[in-house]
Amino acid sequence: MSWLEAIILGLVQGLTEFLPISSSAHLRITAAFAGWNDPGAAFTAVTQLGTEVAVIIFFRRKIGHLLVAWFRSLRRLSTWREDPDSRMAWLVVFGTLPIAILGLLFQDEIEHAFRDLRLIATTLIVFGILLGIADHVGRKYLDLEHLTVPHGIGYGLAQALALIPGVSRSGGTITAGRLLGYKREAAAEYAFLLAVPAVFASGLYQLKDIGGKNSPPWGPTIVATIIAFVVGYAVIAWLMRYISKNSFLPFVVYRLALGVLLFVLVAIGTLAPDAGPAL
Repeated sequence: MSWLEAIILGLVQGLTEFLPISSSAHLRITAAFAGWNDPGAAFTAVTQLGTEVAVIIFFRRKIGHLLVAWFRSLRRLSTWREDPDSRMAWLVVFGTLPIAILGLLFQDEIEHAFRDLRLIATTLIVFGILLGIADHVGRKYLDLEHLTVPHGIGYGLAQALALIPGVSRSGGTITAGRLLGYKREAAAEYAFLLAVPAVFASGLYQLKDIGGKNSPPWGPTIVATIIAFVVGYAVIAWLMRYISKNSFLPFVVYRLALGVLLFVLVAIGTLAPDAGPAL
């Protein structure tokens, strides 16, 4: 991986991580269009550490309250449901379990079979349609104070689908939140908070695969991660303002158009399904 590739892929990661359009799909697609090697699941996971640091800084007060409430609840576990912050903190823990378990069980598929461009095109289209439906029919009145255990687990299961490039971690969880009746801002905020432990666990676990013979080198990976952090922070700030007054329809249209374009390019032979072999 060259320094130019790292800079561009870092920009792509930062721009797409929090938008409901799938950062892992865009990293894969960018490399395929440019004729580069597939950066791989390890590079994606590690650069996501940068965007999650952006989440921690942007939501630092909320995360601080959740941590304080969570540690306080450890003294009396039977009362964890009574405080909204304590309940939300525990639901983040519970909601992380599905993606952690499935990520370990399907690690080989995530790194190989799931990166087929035809599958990515399919998930972009299907989950784009689901996002549009959920955003339109959602009851739109619940805040995070209304978060329940079943809802928290539902968010977690939706997040686990993001193991497949094209689904989108934020898109999947926001879709679930909207179907459950949460406001756009609440669904997005919880999606970002829920991602923190899962992404950090995945990124730290994948660090072992960086710098090896058949993996991206450390230098470019670090540069990409720093760029992803800076750009990601700006995107969070913009998105939270945008969705307070606007729908997710532009992202739905974009997902459908990109998915159709991928299918066409693969069908006419411009791109091979496995374009850009993994490093």
